[in-house]
Amino acid sequence: MSTKDQSVEHFLDLIRRSKRGKFKIYIGMSAGVGKSFRMLQEAHALVKNNVDVQIGFIETHGREETEALLRGLPLIPRRTSFYKGKELEEMDLQAILNLHPEVVIVDELAHTNIEGSKNEKRWQDVIEILEAGINVISALNIQHIESLNASIQQIAGIEVQERVPDKVLQQADEVVNIDLTADELITRLKEGKIYKPDKIEIALRNFFQSEKILQLRELALKEVAAQVERKIDTEIKVDSRLRQERFLACVGTNHLTSKMIIRKTARLASYYNSKWFVLYVQTPGESANRISLAAQRHLINNFKTAVELGAEVIQIKSKSISASIVKTAEEKQVTTVCIGKPHFRWWGIVMRTAIFRQLLNKLSASDIDLIILS
Repeated sequence: MSTKDQSVEHFLDLIRRSKRGKFKIYIGMSAGVGKSFRMLQEAHALVKNNVDVQIGFIETHGREETEALLRGLPLIPRRTSFYKGKELEEMDLQAILNLHPEVVIVDELAHTNIEGSKNEKRWQDVIEILEAGINVISALNIQHIESLNASIQQIAGIEVQERVPDKVLQQADEVVNIDLTADELITRLKEGKIYKPDKIEIALRNFFQSEKILQLRELALKEVAAQVERKIDTEIKVDSRLRQERFLACVGTNHLTSKMIIRKTARLASYYNSKWFVLYVQTPGESANRISLAAQRHLINNFKTAVELGAEVIQIKSKSISASIVKTAEEKQVTTVCIGKPHFRWWGIVMRTAIFRQLLNKLSASDIDLIILS
């Protein structure tokens, strides 16, 4: 039996285990690695195994080899909507739920639905489909994972707008990386297998550069490895005496620093498959009538991001930041406190700063680690 056939058999085994639909995600480092192609290959293999498979949504991007695989597969028609004077097509969520196939293929997990749709995002549609007991095979690129947004921005020089919360990936029963070398991907691009000829040169000058592809490839490999490790941790019994990590991200009114702390702590919590919290201590100087509306809006957006990434948000009014951090850490049985890098030139100055000195003194008396995130 080939590796591909074994993968199909394993997914079939997962399907039979639970009433809730099973969830398989293909991850790639970029467009063009073959995620849609692989999903359609798997759909054909499932059909051969007498499984009721339907194509809920697939985006071929006009690629001939992908479109050829659509032949012979049952396709659920898309619904049409008018938006800003244009007729647009969208996945028909209700038709999928009504038809209730055993397995549905749903491409482009990070897609934003047309305004007026039942859900804002396609990943929310997928959650509904899974809860209805339908198994889903989906796909996304590594740059669409929420907690990696800052890293992607550094690599690619752009902020990806369509993003999927990490908690969605954590619900997946299987996460599979579709891997190509940088040279293979660039060759596919030059051969016209990814974009139309008029877009190839632009892509080569921007996103499709070897150094960028290598960095994205590394992120994709690490993400899938972390998902496998998390699955092992949840499915295999471990010694209860081992320390269970819990993280506390401490944020303030500095928007960019707080966003960075939240995302980096989310990555740590995801890696350890652990519970985590976000703490904001509102001092008298940061009361609602003393900080700007923009700062309040940024705080709310950061809290929303934290919740989407799986955190429990805690807000406390207090004069003492350090005492509040330690008290919260003890109450929530936190093992690691994460704070932002202080904006001072020398560590000596940090050590002489009252808040940090108090925090370090208090944490040193407990079994709580401190991570300062750059």
